[in-house]
Amino acid sequence: MTATIWFDSLVSVGIVSLLSLLGVTLLSLEAAVLKRLIMVLVSLAVGALFGDAFIHLLPEAYHHFSNDMTVGFLTLGGFMAFFLIEKYLHWHYYSEDKDNSIHHHIHPVGYINLTADSLHNFVDGVVIGTSYLISVPLGIATTIAVILHEIPHEVGNFGVLINAGFTRRRALLLNFLTALTAILGTILALVFGQKIAAINDIALPITAGGFIYIAGVDLLPDLHKDNQPIHSIIQFLGILLGLAVMVWVKIHFG
Repeated sequence: MTATIWFDSLVSVGIVSLLSLLGVTLLSLEAAVLKRLIMVLVSLAVGALFGDAFIHLLPEAYHHFSNDMTVGFLTLGGFMAFFLIEKYLHWHYYSEDKDNSIHHHIHPVGYINLTADSLHNFVDGVVIGTSYLISVPLGIATTIAVILHEIPHEVGNFGVLINAGFTRRRALLLNFLTALTAILGTILALVFGQKIAAINDIALPITAGGFIYIAGVDLLPDLHKDNQPIHSIIQFLGILLGLAVMVWVKIHFG
């Protein structure tokens, strides 16, 4: 393996990781303006998460498993794993509130989102690294595809974290820290090659299950809390936009 492959791979994944800082553009907004924008970002996140799961992750997973039921079971396993994680978080914070009379204002969906996004970014890093091992043009094309689907995804993530109760600066920092798992994924892919690819295969449907859980169980109910007709239309259009971006990336970059 040449030093060029290492350089190109790490530069590519570094650019992808920096996309997590897109939320910095929202830091200067007034609280009232940001509050109105949050539901738009959450809607965009719902579309991006569903689109990523059903248009990118699951079709890709089916390419790696000869038995379709394996993908189904791993997806359901991911869904149930995130259900259990959220149950634990609810129980943990409820116990602390009861024992210490401390009121926590962070909704568990924030931590669930961070967990799923860390795994997702790790998979992106592995994909970038393994693509460069095949050829530089493939690595560049893969990086472009990842960037295009990460832009709405990362902005949506920032909205989800704010909606969960994190401060803007903490949400930005945590979003950036989860993005760094992509660098870890790329390094492992370059070091271990096809051996790490097997982990990537398993992670794809598990991540899809996690995204489906977050979008369907945690985020959609939040959108239903605001039933004003004009707001509902904006939410619907936001979801469609998130889906449309994922479809566009799939059509143009596969």
